[in-house]
Amino acid sequence: MTMPSLKPFLTLVFAGILAVGATAADAPKIMNLAPLQVLLITGGCCHDYAKQKDILKKGLEARANLKVSHIHSDDKSTKPPLSLYGNADYAKGYDVVIHDECSADIKDPAVIAAVLAPHRKGIPGVNLHCAMHSYRFGAYGQPVKIGDANAHWFEYLGMQSTGHGPQEPIAIRFTDKAHSITKGLADWTTTKEELYNNIQILPTAKPLASGKQTVKQKDGGTKDVETVVVWVNDFKGTRVFSTTIGHNNTTVEDARYLDLVARGLLWACGKLDDSGKAKAGYGPTAK
Repeated sequence: MTMPSLKPFLTLVFAGILAVGATAADAPKIMNLAPLQVLLITGGCCHDYAKQKDILKKGLEARANLKVSHIHSDDKSTKPPLSLYGNADYAKGYDVVIHDECSADIKDPAVIAAVLAPHRKGIPGVNLHCAMHSYRFGAYGQPVKIGDANAHWFEYLGMQSTGHGPQEPIAIRFTDKAHSITKGLADWTTTKEELYNNIQILPTAKPLASGKQTVKQKDGGTKDVETVVVWVNDFKGTRVFSTTIGHNNTTVEDARYLDLVARGLLWACGKLDDSGKAKAGYGPTAK
């Protein structure tokens, strides 16, 4: 090989070495992506939030590359004084917000607008159990009208619920087994739980699972009640995942429940692939 022809050859060789070196250098960045920043909001009536906030943090951080931070109140009323109220920028710096608060009597439209503000700006949401019975006012016992002031929280959720039955086991059946969140997940029956009613499922929502509960009647008989308990929603282009399951600690610490919520969170953030697995860099990390 003559010198004139050798020079281009060596140039290509060195370029290849540099390319390989760049790929090797980039590999750690792919494998060790910064964790998703998750804001978990807990507090209010009727639940053991003091323990559940820690159960969720530990369980979710074990299942995905994420870090959970808390806004929590030990207040047990239906109007917990959560620090986010009145602050439309409370979710600044976070990738997703988990609403697990029970704030049934927070009725001020301005306060509710501030709670919704990050989601209107595109921050995904995950909603657990009593979040569905929060931020309601007006004639919320009847189907709200899309666009009305008292419909805004339900528009974000994608479903309107107003109450629940007794605490009895709920048989959860995944009705959409092709969705990335539910793919490969097995149906299961909870311990005692509350089955929330469905006043209406909004057109923007897509049900993923139903729950059936056998309820005792006054005449001594029983009645099967079935409602949607897991769904996703398109809130003006923002992804939202919700489940009404999660009243008792035994459910919240159940691996099947934590798997479901972790998948829903990753999906909301766009970090779940079509097979139901975390995208590269967002799976469990060594602690």
